[in-house]
Amino acid sequence: MLLRTLLLLAAAAIDSPFSAKLDHAPTAEKHLIETMPGGVALADFDNDGSLDAAFANGAGGVLVFRGPKFEGRTAVSVSAYAVGLAAGDYDGDGNIDLFVAGVQQDYVFHNEGRMQFRDMTKVAGFPSPGKPWSVAGGWFDYDRDGKLDLFVVRYVEWDPAKERFCGDPARKLRQYCHPRFYAAQANRLYRNRGDGTFEDVSARTGIAAHKGKGMSLAFLDFDDDGWTDVFVTNDTEPSFLFRNVEGKHFEESAILAGVALPDAGKPVSAMGAAAADFDGDGREDIAYTALMGETFPLFFGSGKGLFTDRTFPWRLGALTRTRSGWSILAGDFDNDGKTDLFTANGDVNDNAEAFGKGVSKQPNLLLRNAGGRFEATDVGAPAFHRGAATGDLNRDGALDVVVSRLGEPPIVIWGVAPKENGWLRVSAPLGTRVRLAGRKDAFRVESACGYVSSCEPVAHIGLGAAKGPFTLTITPPFGAARTVTAPEARVTIAYRE
Repeated sequence: MLLRTLLLLAAAAIDSPFSAKLDHAPTAEKHLIETMPGGVALADFDNDGSLDAAFANGAGGVLVFRGPKFEGRTAVSVSAYAVGLAAGDYDGDGNIDLFVAGVQQDYVFHNEGRMQFRDMTKVAGFPSPGKPWSVAGGWFDYDRDGKLDLFVVRYVEWDPAKERFCGDPARKLRQYCHPRFYAAQANRLYRNRGDGTFEDVSARTGIAAHKGKGMSLAFLDFDDDGWTDVFVTNDTEPSFLFRNVEGKHFEESAILAGVALPDAGKPVSAMGAAAADFDGDGREDIAYTALMGETFPLFFGSGKGLFTDRTFPWRLGALTRTRSGWSILAGDFDNDGKTDLFTANGDVNDNAEAFGKGVSKQPNLLLRNAGGRFEATDVGAPAFHRGAATGDLNRDGALDVVVSRLGEPPIVIWGVAPKENGWLRVSAPLGTRVRLAGRKDAFRVESACGYVSSCEPVAHIGLGAAKGPFTLTITPPFGAARTVTAPEARVTIAYRE
């Protein structure tokens, strides 16, 4: 069964229906920003029932393609270098809006309907140009007032006029510089006032007190108190875990919780992040990517707000040590009832071979959860993969993946799952928690995912061969929990307050 499943997924159809390449604008000077884009966002931007796809296109702004065939596109103009995307309906009008994380300028675009986006950055109260470099963003309701707030992950201070030479001067070979040459930045938190504007509450809530070199974020409730917490990966520095104290402020708790560093005690080049319940014990776990030779860390929630490093017992260390990972996605790709991982891979540099540091272009990796361990298989041709997002593009019940590639068009990896395995999908407000009666698994509805990307906001639950009826407990970030019954498998539940 394991071999069959791996072969099914490895043989999944891969194509590129998109008409544009990721414009990362490479230069001989190796500016650091060139290696960092392209966030992917999957959402139904035009409310026609099909998922659309948006891409942070580096020097080319933002492109939005209409699904399901991705024919035609909408150009969202930005003057900054676009790195990451976050999709969410911040004003509750039923249209999915878009946050763009960029170099020295962020943007908020209001979806006016019919995939028409209006720049509301100044109206919303976001910083003017000249501010630090933002990489990623995520919409969540941190104070449970029913309005989506925004967490922005910031990387480093960067000035193209001060870019130093890094590499081998004797051979006149440059590489992108190590993060140690750049100053760290504090992340930002913006509270939604409910009138189309946002208040910067970073200082008041304690977020601004901690500087790092942020790369991505994942939302979870690691202490199970009903308030959404934020995990942030930092490049070559300890990670952050911001504990939400009743929507009033955040306590940075990564060291106390055991997720600041892997067990080896040394920071890694932490990139994309995923929070999910991999061992099915009802507690949310954390996984993230890193560079070749560092392995991809895996932490299991062990109760009482603590985590245990399970990277090597679950074989993730051995399976990832030769990869440089960017986006990492958690999902049940074979619908067998266990949460798997997908990683988008490629070296930071396009000339790693010249420095004897491995392979530059790399295939993606599917890490199937075999219960107590992961099993790996390569997916797709080698490339400089970056952002990635999951969603059911063709509505067949199997998770598909859209992956961006530097200098090439994005690709779609069409999911294939054994036909005997059923599924349930729950569409609900961001931050909603879902539990299935008879199982301990914890599921969340979130859009922020992987590396600087935004996934379809649903809880996807693989059922294996289980038959209905199924009882689900659905708990929104605000309001009381409700019980919903699905009479059979292969049902999508649209839950609204």
